[in-house]
Amino acid sequence: MSQREITAIEASVARTLRSSVAPLDPLDIARSLVRQVISAYWKETEARLGGQAELREMPSEISLAPLEPEVCELAQKMGTKAAELDVLDASYRIGVLYTGLMPDERQARLGAHYTPRALCQRLLDMAEDAGTEWDTARVLDPACGGGAFLSPLALRMAASLKDQPAETVLTSIEQRLRGYEIDSFAAWMSEVFLDVILAELCLEAGRPLKSLVQVCDALEQEPGSEKFDLVIGNPPYGRITLSPNLRQRFQRSLFGHANLYGVFADLALRFTSSSGVIAYVTPTSFLSGEYFKGLRVLLGWEAPPVSIDFIAERKGVFADVLQETMLATYQHGREPGAVSVHFLTQDQQGSVKITGAGSFNLSEELDRPWLIPRSDRQSELVGRVSRLPYRLADYGYKVSTGPLVWNRHKSGLRDEPGEGRYPLLWAESVRSNGVFEFRAQKRNHKPYFQPAKKEHWVVTDHPCVLLQRTTAKEQCRRLIAAELPEQFIRKHGAVVVENHLNMIKPLNGTPKVSAAALAALLNSDVVDQVFRCINGSVAVSAYELQALPLPSPDDVKDIEELIETRARREAVEQAIEHLYGGEAK
Repeated sequence: MSQREITAIEASVARTLRSSVAPLDPLDIARSLVRQVISAYWKETEARLGGQAELREMPSEISLAPLEPEVCELAQKMGTKAAELDVLDASYRIGVLYTGLMPDERQARLGAHYTPRALCQRLLDMAEDAGTEWDTARVLDPACGGGAFLSPLALRMAASLKDQPAETVLTSIEQRLRGYEIDSFAAWMSEVFLDVILAELCLEAGRPLKSLVQVCDALEQEPGSEKFDLVIGNPPYGRITLSPNLRQRFQRSLFGHANLYGVFADLALRFTSSSGVIAYVTPTSFLSGEYFKGLRVLLGWEAPPVSIDFIAERKGVFADVLQETMLATYQHGREPGAVSVHFLTQDQQGSVKITGAGSFNLSEELDRPWLIPRSDRQSELVGRVSRLPYRLADYGYKVSTGPLVWNRHKSGLRDEPGEGRYPLLWAESVRSNGVFEFRAQKRNHKPYFQPAKKEHWVVTDHPCVLLQRTTAKEQCRRLIAAELPEQFIRKHGAVVVENHLNMIKPLNGTPKVSAAALAALLNSDVVDQVFRCINGSVAVSAYELQALPLPSPDDVKDIEELIETRARREAVEQAIEHLYGGEAK
């Protein structure tokens, strides 16, 4: 099932929508097409096994749309080709096809993304290392999608009971494996692939597999006495507006707006047994984001992490997903201890390489961003830095974002200076070498802003440190800062700072550390590495900056002296490295 074939399918669907006299639901078309693929896949697979089982009946409430003959023919070919693949690869590719054809709005609302086989297997290995025993464990995937985890789970359960009669194995799996899924069509897909993965056992036992997937909203389910030894999966991502009842239920893990995967982490805690394991694929943003500080505290108290794997590349792992992603296991009732950390890299064939990155321990202040090494050379650094008690507030600074959101104030943008106008500072004014340069050269950027009478709250008339607010881990530097010179303020009277810059401003009066020394600290290699051990997204947030471990304000006096004497950058770097416990080079 090549990308070329998928593109042809998408083009055919688009033509179907354009040529139809009656309005058609794109989701109904997607389901009709994928059902054709699965039907052909099932027919081919059953023929090779020599069985006569009928394709599992699809729920009657699922509506389907008529397809053009050419689309049906292409779907048949894709299903036949999929039958040549390993069942786990086939289920993944068909699942990706379904989400790719799904309307964007629905995919975003459901947070539907299918997990590649290699990552599923790695997370199952991590769950096993955390103590899961496949011959006895009761397992739940609360957002099972098309069965990316259910199928390999069933395989491992069956393998652990390989010496038992087929009926015994089937009954055991039926009693211990569960999936919840809100999309009834995806739930049907899950069960079809379970039928395929366990087809030989079903043939030997002389009966079909019972239903293991419940169509429901997992967030509405109550665990009652039904607890699981493992809750595993790739929960949906994205902000969600919870009903008052659900917000009350999950209030313990919320701060501000709710994100689906954070709520599903809280849900997993409710469904795991007293020593049960949680194994999830999630974005890394919960490790540091302010909105997730309640969740960090909850996990730290109830189910501390056992291991974390960071996926090295954002692109090419999940279709249409560019968030940084991690695999992690947590154990209910575990005493906090060393957490092992690894990096995963995926090659073009889909296999993963695992590289150790050391370990870390949770700090006593669980709500703060978790300081985690992202490479093996950062492991020692994390150990040294975790003991530093000082933060920006101890230096006499606070952080806020630039107040001007330019596209909400377009009427005030100006090309030339004039009465009542101020320089508008964009992120591009903070150069990668740590130098401030007043410039506005990018598209839509204007160099001046003229606030209306009620807009003077956007004006800044005091020096500060400016720092770019959005950077990616692929960049050479995550922290890009520059001192806003006092003489520039005096020359223009004031400035306006755009929203893509952070402003690090004095709290009260004269801070303990000069703005020049603070900018040098933030621009240093060692502090950049420390920030990478905190940050979990492309945003350089005020919350994370305020949690950044720093050396004693008194020790920074040496840095100030070096800056005043215009010492070489290398000398400043070595001095800052020494403040963080490293050896001067």
